[in-house]
Amino acid sequence: MREPILLTPGPLTTSLATKTAMLNDWGSWDGAFNALTARVCLQLLRIAGAEDSHVCVPLQGSGTFAVEAAVGSLVPRGGKLLVLVNGAYGKRMARIAGAIGRRVAVLETPDGVAPDPAAVESLLRADPGITHVGVIQCETSTGILNPVAEIAAVTARAGRRLIVDAMSAFGALPLDAGAAPYDALIASSNKCLEGVPGMGFVIVRAEALEEAEGNCHSLALDLLDQYRYLRATGQWRFTPPTHVVAAFGAALEQYFAEGGQPARLARYEANCRLLCEGLEGLGLRRFLPAERQAPIIVTWHAPEHPDYDFHRFYDAVRSRGFILYPGKLTQVETFRVGCIGAIDQAEIGQAVDAVRAALDELVWLEEPVYQ
Repeated sequence: MREPILLTPGPLTTSLATKTAMLNDWGSWDGAFNALTARVCLQLLRIAGAEDSHVCVPLQGSGTFAVEAAVGSLVPRGGKLLVLVNGAYGKRMARIAGAIGRRVAVLETPDGVAPDPAAVESLLRADPGITHVGVIQCETSTGILNPVAEIAAVTARAGRRLIVDAMSAFGALPLDAGAAPYDALIASSNKCLEGVPGMGFVIVRAEALEEAEGNCHSLALDLLDQYRYLRATGQWRFTPPTHVVAAFGAALEQYFAEGGQPARLARYEANCRLLCEGLEGLGLRRFLPAERQAPIIVTWHAPEHPDYDFHRFYDAVRSRGFILYPGKLTQVETFRVGCIGAIDQAEIGQAVDAVRAALDELVWLEEPVYQ
């Protein structure tokens, strides 16, 4: 029996080569592991187009750990972060900033509506106390792609600094550090780069990191301290997730062998097209219009049937080998289907068939809709 395919925004389905890389044990101070860490960091800078301006700081833990590390390290204790919110992950960034004692302003737009760069510019003019702007590149609550390049330009013109949560986009959706200036880009191992969970990283402008002395509220999440120790010794300050890093190294080798960012994006776009054609053919409706949809994860309205229950639907699809993701919206009932991971159109086609069979089993759609 094949293990279930994860149609989620991460953790996601990984390749056999990535899984196999976790079979070896590594010494956390060993030279071979130090070389692996250095190679992974250089590859991440290469993907970001940031080799000449930024450094890469790896961290233990999920992507949220890395978001807190970036906000806590780079926003001064007397600074103020403007967070652009149009989903759960923007709200989380704002909550992190408040929890660690940073002043926070929020520009919130409804789910599925991108922040307006002109509104950001107006807020920056009106509030000189704002030092940093935080934005989510792809807000996976809905799957919307936010206009990060335009927001980066507005932020730079205002003399402020940008922090980008690129968790669900990095490696597939382009965001070159030279074209969209940012102080920090945050991502993790288990999204579009198709590694396993357990490692976050921050690609941070070198000068901004050196200016962060004394900012951080935490010992474990201090980016500057982590980077200085890594640079001086080649080692992580505290026990690294060795197996996760090994899997990530293998995933990155596959990423470049596939053709890097353009090839990864092309595969995900093909997955997304087939998914949308298939599920719309069953009568299901997307939450976002096509022009706002990133090819990462697609939010779908729940079937319009009085007996619909997500958990029954989930179990019916899972029994056929595919794991879906619940919705994160509060106003309408939805579910989400990811397009990323070590999958292609074959698995997407099978997933559409699994959804078709689940709907048939649960009698939620009239038969003519999907004949």
